[in-house]
Amino acid sequence: MSFARVRALVVVGVLAVAAIVFVVVTLVRDSQRGLSAGGECPAGAPLADIRLPTDPVDVTVKVYNGTNRAGLAEQVTTEFQNRRFTVKNPGKSKTKFDGVAEIRFGPETAGDAQLLRAYFLAQSKMVYNSKRTDGIIDIVIGNQFQQLATTTEVNQSLGAMGEPTLPPGACLKPVEAPSKEAE
Repeated sequence: MSFARVRALVVVGVLAVAAIVFVVVTLVRDSQRGLSAGGECPAGAPLADIRLPTDPVDVTVKVYNGTNRAGLAEQVTTEFQNRRFTVKNPGKSKTKFDGVAEIRFGPETAGDAQLLRAYFLAQSKMVYNSKRTDGIIDIVIGNQFQQLATTTEVNQSLGAMGEPTLPPGACLKPVEAPSKEAE
């Protein structure tokens, strides 16, 4: 065997050993080893779904007018309906709201609320209620509301906000595997 072949085999052997050592060290030092989603969930804690919806039709919204402007809730409800959201009949808020919007949601709609927050360019107040079990998100429109964001602005806002976070006191809801019948 020539010297060049021996040298090439030695280099390949050293690289292979280095790769094996690197993989073993990475696995041993893994800080997420043994962790699972919801594994440390206290008994009775609500399970929150923080996945962003794939289709606006899956999000149910009820808009309340928290201002003195007549017809504002109806206008915003129509805009959400035009953007393919499922909407309930609008209502009048018992209290006035000075901000842009207040989004009220429960554990089942945590991810949906993040999507709706993007329509207000993250300038809305998020109000979480752990006891809420319905799949409806209430939005109180405030005095500072101008208009809903465009599709491009919503996408940019979602990117800036990042991944939805777990609401306080909630645990991550396990993702259900799709059934074979759905395929």
